[in-house]
Amino acid sequence: MESPKSRACVIGAGIAGLAACQALRARGIEFQCFEAGDDVGGLWHFEGSTAPTPAYRSVHTISSRRTFGFRRFPMPDDYPDFPGQRLVMAYLRDYAEHFDLRRSIRFGARVTSAERLPGGGWRVQAEGCEPAGFDVLLSASGHLTEPVYPDFPGAFEGETIHARDYMDPTDPLDLRGKRVLVVGIGNTAVDIASELSRTGVAESVILSTRSSAWVVPKYTFGVPSDRVFRLLMPALPLRPQLFVAGRLLRLLSGGPARFGLPAPNHGFLEAHPTLSSDLLLRLGHGAILARPDVAALRGDRVRFTDGSEEQIDAIVYATGYRAAVPFLAPEIFAPVDGNLPLYLRTFKPGVDDLAFIGFAEGVPSQPVFDELQAELVAMWLSGEWTPPQPFEMEREIATDQRRFSHYRKEHLVPVYERELRHEAIPAGRRRAARPRGVSRGA
Repeated sequence: MESPKSRACVIGAGIAGLAACQALRARGIEFQCFEAGDDVGGLWHFEGSTAPTPAYRSVHTISSRRTFGFRRFPMPDDYPDFPGQRLVMAYLRDYAEHFDLRRSIRFGARVTSAERLPGGGWRVQAEGCEPAGFDVLLSASGHLTEPVYPDFPGAFEGETIHARDYMDPTDPLDLRGKRVLVVGIGNTAVDIASELSRTGVAESVILSTRSSAWVVPKYTFGVPSDRVFRLLMPALPLRPQLFVAGRLLRLLSGGPARFGLPAPNHGFLEAHPTLSSDLLLRLGHGAILARPDVAALRGDRVRFTDGSEEQIDAIVYATGYRAAVPFLAPEIFAPVDGNLPLYLRTFKPGVDDLAFIGFAEGVPSQPVFDELQAELVAMWLSGEWTPPQPFEMEREIATDQRRFSHYRKEHLVPVYERELRHEAIPAGRRRAARPRGVSRGA
């Protein structure tokens, strides 16, 4: 068994960071957490916070309550199926209090640099703090930091905003009575377009999409859809899962083209599906107009790739983010096609004192995956779990990339909880239990 690392630095106190702090505390591992904002919650915390967040006032969970909550601290039974921002924040605050995490979190301490030292370990500089040394760095700061804007030909004379800065229909842009174009068809784009349409704030709402998306209603047969799919899918391998889930979705909604959206240029779950019970209804009512990709910006008008043109007053770009961890040197954090080439989406081969938590699309939900990933990291730090040799990690990374070659490169690649729990963790425990000098093959 390898010697445990003695002192860890956790960066971020959002969902991933809180899970990391809890896992370390449970194993008695010394740690210090730095959080840029003034409270726990990460992207769910925006009231009074100076840290940027992609959340907005009407945001609700995509996963249902039972799927969303941490396994070690489930959401309360009296929560609704899809809690909003205030309930999620209350839950995360309760989580931090229950596990006594706040005493190890330094708030208002944005990490400006994390320098890896020649002999191993890290020198971490945070705002308002003296530089501090740590044996290991756990990056749980999230990746939704650098908004991406499409490079459309021409110029637009109206107002524009990225979805990261959108809070509600009047903040920071006053969209009342305006003809609004929302670019994108992810969950945020659909939420914003639906809110503008449903509240009657905007004069008109147009939703433009380049690749379209499969739209999954939040309820199936009166039950949250994630629970239905989870009950139906576990006995099937991945490819049959995709086939069955896609067939069920077509049976339930008829497919996005039925509602005027372009046909998706990918199969079901080859990119993030969009979960919304509002969008298809708003399209069916004619309250949202669907258009394909933008072909050109022409002053106060926008031309689309189908040749149509619309007069537009404001554009909301819900066009995603570029993965970025600004406190790490480029040779440490080097995304490839938007993804980090990490073993189990956690470890960078050849860097034995660094782990990432939350840099994957967790299945069945992000908190459940982050919790298990944090437990894996804590086992690694305590010497209970050992990764393969770097060359074996590289080989598994390549195999994993081929396995998810159907998944669109601009999205984080998914990691399935059951595979981590029942395959990767037991294998690493067996490696850790072997005497030194014995081959540590995967």
